[in-house]
Amino acid sequence: MSTALFQPFTLKGLTLPNRIVMAPMTRNMAPKGIPGAAQADYYRKRAEGEVGLILTEGTVIDRPAARNLPGIPFFHGDTALSGWAEVVEAVHGAGGRIGPQVWHTGSTRAGEWEPEAPVESPSALVGPADPRGVSMTEEDIADTVAAFAKAAAAAKATGFDVVELHGAHGYLIDQFFWGETNTRGDVFGGATIRERSRFAAEAVRAVRAAVGPDFPVILRVSQWKQQDYAARLAATPDEMTDWLLPLVEAGVDVLHCSQRRFWEPEFADLDPVLNFAGWAKKLTGATTISVGSVGLNSDFMTAFGGESSAHTPLDDLIARMEREEFDLIAVGRALISDAEWARKVRLGQEVQGFDAGHLAELR
Repeated sequence: MSTALFQPFTLKGLTLPNRIVMAPMTRNMAPKGIPGAAQADYYRKRAEGEVGLILTEGTVIDRPAARNLPGIPFFHGDTALSGWAEVVEAVHGAGGRIGPQVWHTGSTRAGEWEPEAPVESPSALVGPADPRGVSMTEEDIADTVAAFAKAAAAAKATGFDVVELHGAHGYLIDQFFWGETNTRGDVFGGATIRERSRFAAEAVRAVRAAVGPDFPVILRVSQWKQQDYAARLAATPDEMTDWLLPLVEAGVDVLHCSQRRFWEPEFADLDPVLNFAGWAKKLTGATTISVGSVGLNSDFMTAFGGESSAHTPLDDLIARMEREEFDLIAVGRALISDAEWARKVRLGQEVQGFDAGHLAELR
């Protein structure tokens, strides 16, 4: 029954043994931003558990105030990159493949902690009528684009297999996409999603130039924002094409399409089944990753309230994979609690649900 999940997948010379991706999940446990033995052991266990591709937690680019929690790891500086090299060595030693998610949290909040520098965003807004920090100058934007490219080049040089840019969930790249947080009057703003995608497209082009044509580049995108779960960047397939196709043309190989629940249709009036990743693949021709509450009975936002989730059957997921609705599936919280999840699914063994208590440790 799980055969569709365990077909190999090849992209630009990188072959994955199956279609299961470990979703990026913020763990906030890197002292002074430096990953170490705990992170290497954590990701190694998932590789040993037969995850096809591991995407690390969000790790920030070289910009002032790029992170919104003090334990988020850096992806710049010799010490941090040496720590990431240990992670790569551990994962490759276990036969796994891994890529960093590179990130800038923009003006978002994640508690009372404040960075030393003012937070930056397109228009000094966290959300509608919620001001914070400073608006980015064109020089700030150029430097941020360069910082994404520098991080991607470091990923390749450090031995990672892919790199993912975080363009979802209301963080910096997504704040450029969203009209509620991008009210700029210059070339990085505009009334349409295509216009507001210029910053992301420039970042992708710079990343592609930095890593060359054969290194896989992933972009994570979402309609929903942490600031507004009902937000939609694209209300129609035409708008989705205007948003995503220029990014694929700029150099994105894989669109990582984040939904809170992967089984929900994206445009239900047009297709009662096809989800976000399915539409993105259909409209752009890109490889897509779907994600959202895979194998669990509640979405991930409940975890922040300390709520655990029970395991649920994978029948619908497998049916979608058999129809080739999307190419890969990302699994999040289930892999926090059960590092052996992928192997157990392959063998037909019982898997664990998600225990919210496990968020407090790297296990």
